[in-house]
Amino acid sequence: MHQEYAVLCEEIPHPKCALNFSNPFELLVATVLSAQTTDKRVNMVTPELFGEYPGPAALASANPEHVESIIHSIGFHHTKAKNIIGLSYALCERFDGEVPQTMDALTSLPGVGRKTANVVLGNAFGVPGFPVDTHVIRVTGRLRWRSDWASGSPDPKAIEREITACFPPEEWTDLSHRLILHGRAICHARKPDCLNCPLNDTCPSAFAA
Repeated sequence: MHQEYAVLCEEIPHPKCALNFSNPFELLVATVLSAQTTDKRVNMVTPELFGEYPGPAALASANPEHVESIIHSIGFHHTKAKNIIGLSYALCERFDGEVPQTMDALTSLPGVGRKTANVVLGNAFGVPGFPVDTHVIRVTGRLRWRSDWASGSPDPKAIEREITACFPPEEWTDLSHRLILHGRAICHARKPDCLNCPLNDTCPSAFAA
């Protein structure tokens, strides 16, 4: 595992969050919007969204239909508009308009699950976090980094617990980024590019997936 991760570190020396943001609030909203869509699509709508609603107070009092019109292209816009308006209201009511810096507080907000909270903790506050998305699940499974690699319904929380136990906390955020970036660039869901994968000599799934 660590030898393979060392290779990923060489291949991806400076990983970073693919969502554009300038403060914790923007990252929180952008991450909620990124569910079941691409970061690229989210980055296309957030400049207008944050231009209209630059902070929790503004978004908390927003007209839902106007928010929906801005984020319409990313899908699930009804639910996502409701969630980002709701979390903005909760930030104003319960956290003095500031994004909290703990897992429990973040996941108490509308539309915020453990993955989103880990993204915010790691990228906005430097608090160790290991977001588990579909790329992380797929790559760690194909590499057999986790015991339930053959499971048809893997548990993201169990994956987070098992993988982070093998790495120091200060590495968790970059570890997640590297796995995600590797999944996007090489280890695709339907047809992984094993021929050009730097891990093809050690990956047990190479040329078989």
